[in-house]
Amino acid sequence: MRTGSEPTTARSALRMRFWLSVWGLIWTIAGTVAFSLAGRPGWAAACGALWLIVTVDMAMILRHIRQGPHYQPGRDVPPYEPLEPPQSRPPYRPPQHRRP
Repeated sequence: MRTGSEPTTARSALRMRFWLSVWGLIWTIAGTVAFSLAGRPGWAAACGALWLIVTVDMAMILRHIRQGPHYQPGRDVPPYEPLEPPQSRPPYRPPQHRRP
């Protein structure tokens, strides 16, 4: 829910995420090559899978960077009205056990 107290200049740390994904890309490529040369196909496959994940993440980050900033409501936009509270129900009472 929007409270109206969000900073007007808030931005996502996309550039930092990009450089961290570059760092991960370098390590996953190096790991894939090193484990392949060392004869460890399981570890090479794991690094290859991470390589794929990091590449997809980097593509999404670059897509978001290229989209540019999006509309952010300013201070003149009032906060959204809160939802109506749920209807109150009587408190739960466990069933009473009768003795024979």
